[in-house]
Amino acid sequence: MKAFIINKYTKGALQLADVPNPVVGNNDVLIEIYSAGVNALDSKIKKGEFKLMLPYKLPMILGHDVAGIVTAVGKNVRKFKVGDQVYSRPADYHVGTFAQYIAVNEKDVAFKPKNISMNEAASIPLVALTAWQALVERAHLKKGNKVFIQAGSGGVGTIAIQLAKHLGAEVATTSSNKSFELLKNLGADVLVDYKTHDFEDALRDYDVVVNSQDQKTLEKSLNVLKPGGKIISISGPPTSEFAKEAGLPWYIKMIVALLSYGTRRKAKKKQVEFSFLFMRAEGSQLQELTNLIEADVVKPVVDKVFAFGQTNDALEYVESGRAKGKVVIQVKSENH
Repeated sequence: MKAFIINKYTKGALQLADVPNPVVGNNDVLIEIYSAGVNALDSKIKKGEFKLMLPYKLPMILGHDVAGIVTAVGKNVRKFKVGDQVYSRPADYHVGTFAQYIAVNEKDVAFKPKNISMNEAASIPLVALTAWQALVERAHLKKGNKVFIQAGSGGVGTIAIQLAKHLGAEVATTSSNKSFELLKNLGADVLVDYKTHDFEDALRDYDVVVNSQDQKTLEKSLNVLKPGGKIISISGPPTSEFAKEAGLPWYIKMIVALLSYGTRRKAKKKQVEFSFLFMRAEGSQLQELTNLIEADVVKPVVDKVFAFGQTNDALEYVESGRAKGKVVIQVKSENH
């Protein structure tokens, strides 16, 4: 099959190569890929930024989101059958959606929402699972809470705003003025133009912050929380709890504990709780999101669709930071 691979960590382009078809394990479904979502994580892995936290064996196929059709199932698979339309965020170390096929453990797979296209479905898994794990699992967000979701027009932001509104929260977000209309339509209540205003001056007494920006923004975010509030960062710094859960060696635990020491100390001083979230694959949560999408509670936001041959252009566009919502690669047309 054709796939886009990296042979070594690089700032350069992915290489199109012929690679063997995936081996289908007893608990796997083989998915013929119609569409693949592109994420900043793909770029970070490609450049080697995650090699301490995610030590992949190279060469590897990148790509963390897939929508497609099941073409084979392992002997223990009970939930899915050949012909099912599915989508998934494959588990770490089992990624590789910039290709024509991928084998994914059935526990990481969900049925594709019936009311959206393959391209739209491929835009969902990684960002929606991130939003779910931040807001539902970590924050226990409930009616009447105030939540600040940074970078509202990004992939995670567009889904997190909709999910937070569904949970009954009041939602604040940052973006440039030209995204305000989109974000109001998604449900944002308070919009701060980051180019002209400082969110620190505009927001007060928030219960939850989802931080997706740099260290400076993270530290400023501590000031908008009320005592007892929670800040969940999806962009770092990682904590020793994360390193422990990921089963990383002791010396990495030491490094990440040092990396997050200053932030944890400042959070403690403000009487707020800081945690780092690196989302995980989870088919059952994705199935819950399917239900919300089919009920029109959550709508995918796709900025641009690239052809399979333009995978490097798609990655470059994501790296530019200009995308509103998600960028998707169409590997195969639904009309075939």
